[in-house]
Amino acid sequence: MEEYALDASKLKAQSSKLNYDCAVIGGGLAGLTLAIQLADIGYSIILFEKETYPYHKVCGEYISMESFDFLERLGVPLSEMNLPKITNLLVSSPDNNFFQRTLDLGGFGISRYTLDNYLAQLARKKGVEVLEATKVTDVVFENDTFTIKTDKGDYKSKLACGTYGKRSILDKKLGRNITPDKNEKNYVGVKYHIKLDFPSDRIELHNFKDGYCGISKVDGDRFCLCYLTDAQNLKNNGNDIKTMERNVLMQNDFLKKYFTEAEFLYTEPLTISQVTFRKKSSIENHVLMLGDAAGAIAPLCGNGMSLAMRAAFEATPIIQNYLEGRITREVLEKNYKKTWNKKFAFRIAIGRNIQHLFGKERMTNVAFRILKQMPVVIDKLIGLTHGKTF
Repeated sequence: MEEYALDASKLKAQSSKLNYDCAVIGGGLAGLTLAIQLADIGYSIILFEKETYPYHKVCGEYISMESFDFLERLGVPLSEMNLPKITNLLVSSPDNNFFQRTLDLGGFGISRYTLDNYLAQLARKKGVEVLEATKVTDVVFENDTFTIKTDKGDYKSKLACGTYGKRSILDKKLGRNITPDKNEKNYVGVKYHIKLDFPSDRIELHNFKDGYCGISKVDGDRFCLCYLTDAQNLKNNGNDIKTMERNVLMQNDFLKKYFTEAEFLYTEPLTISQVTFRKKSSIENHVLMLGDAAGAIAPLCGNGMSLAMRAAFEATPIIQNYLEGRITREVLEKNYKKTWNKKFAFRIAIGRNIQHLFGKERMTNVAFRILKQMPVVIDKLIGLTHGKTF
C-alpha cells in the first residue's frame, strides 16, 4: 500500500510539473529572447529545441545595431565580447558593377553558434526549462489549454508561441502549406565560416545569376559567407554545390576572388533547402507566431535576426497582460496580430520587393546601373531595412 501511495505521489508531481505559463516552440533568437523576458517577469516557461546547443545555423550573422541594447539588457555582454562593428556596405551586380555606402545605423557580427548558446545558458539561469534534442510533433488546443506533444512526452501550458523558423513538421500539423508550388520560387541557402583578408567593418553583398551572397566578420578570427540561390541553379549543376559555385557564383569577380583565396573552416557547408518567402499568419490555432514562423523573412529585409528579436520584445507585454488576467485570449490575439502588422508587415514587404528587384540576372544588372546613379535612393532603401533601437 505504501509503495502504491509513493508511486501515485510521483505521478501527481510529474503531472503538475507539466503545466507552464507559456511553451516556446523553437530555440532560436525569437524563442530564447521571448523565454528570457517572460522568465524575468516571473512566469514558468518551457522551451523546446530540436537541436543541441551549441550548433551552427544557415544565417548571414550580421545583426543591425537596433538589437544591441536589447541583448545587453537581457544579460548578453556584447560590449565585452570584442565584436566587429560593421559600418560600411559594398554591393556588386552579376556583371561586376559595384557601389559602396556608409551604414548610418550599422551592425555587428556574431555567430549563431556563439549567440544562441549564450542565450540558452542565460535562459536556464533565469529558470526557463530548456529541452534540447526535443521534436514537437503537434500542438493541441482544448479547454483553454495547450498540449504540446513531443517525442519525449506531452506538456501542458496556458499559452504557446511558435518560434521555430522557416519550416517545421508543426506547420503541416497546423494546416500550413510550406511546400513550394510549381510557380513559386524555391531557394537553397548555403553557409560557410572562412578565414580571409577582408575589412572587419564592412559587409558585402554580391549578386550572381539568380542569387546573392553576403560576407561579413563575426566573433573570433572568422568571417561568415552565406548565400541564397534559386534551387534551379543547383539542379542545373548536377545538384553539386561545388560545381554550382564554380559555374555560377564565380562569374562574379568578387566571389571568384573570395572562393579562391579563403580558407574554408567547414568540411562541408551548412545547407537548407525548399526555402520560400510566402506570407503566413501571425496566429495559427491560437498559437502566437514570431519571426520566420510568422512569415519567412527575406534576407534583403536587412535583418531577420533583429526582426525576430523585436517580435519577442513586442510580444512580451501583450503576453504579460493576458497571463495577469487583464485581457482575454481573444483580445490577446487581436492585439498581437495588430502589433505584428504595424511593426513588421511593411518592412517584410520591402524586403520581398528588393528581393524581386535582385531576383534575375538581367533585371539585377539594369536595376543596379539605375540605382548607382541615385545614391539618395540607395540610402533610403538601406534605411527601410534597418529599424529603430528598441
